[in-house]
Amino acid sequence: MATEQTLSIIKPDATRRNLTGKIIAKFEEAGLRVVAQKRLHMTLAMAQAFYAVHKDRPFYNDLCQFMVSGPVVVQVLQGENAVAKNREVMGATNPANAAPGTVRKEFAESIEANSVHGSDSLENARNEIAFFFSQTEIVG
Repeated sequence: MATEQTLSIIKPDATRRNLTGKIIAKFEEAGLRVVAQKRLHMTLAMAQAFYAVHKDRPFYNDLCQFMVSGPVVVQVLQGENAVAKNREVMGATNPANAAPGTVRKEFAESIEANSVHGSDSLENARNEIAFFFSQTEIVG
């Protein structure tokens, strides 16, 4: 088993409803450790750059607008197989398909307002972490 780092974003729908602590508790209970964290309000340029991989998809503009609709909490989670563990704790993108006890099953409002983002691979995790954090901000 390898210790990894992954990016987690608590999205505007969850911060608006003051669910940040409850969501972080789920990650920590699963054995993930928060090693960097900040609350920010993404600009449209930031959201467009972060989600550029989806720019040709029909949901891209709505996703970017949603991500700038309120503050988010960006964090680096660390632990054994952190990428897979984070995705397991988050649950399926569509909360209707998410397993009981997952973040999206418990807290998501819809497939669009699904409360959290998580890196989908170790390579993307490295890129996404670097988008938001300098190495001096990550304290493992």
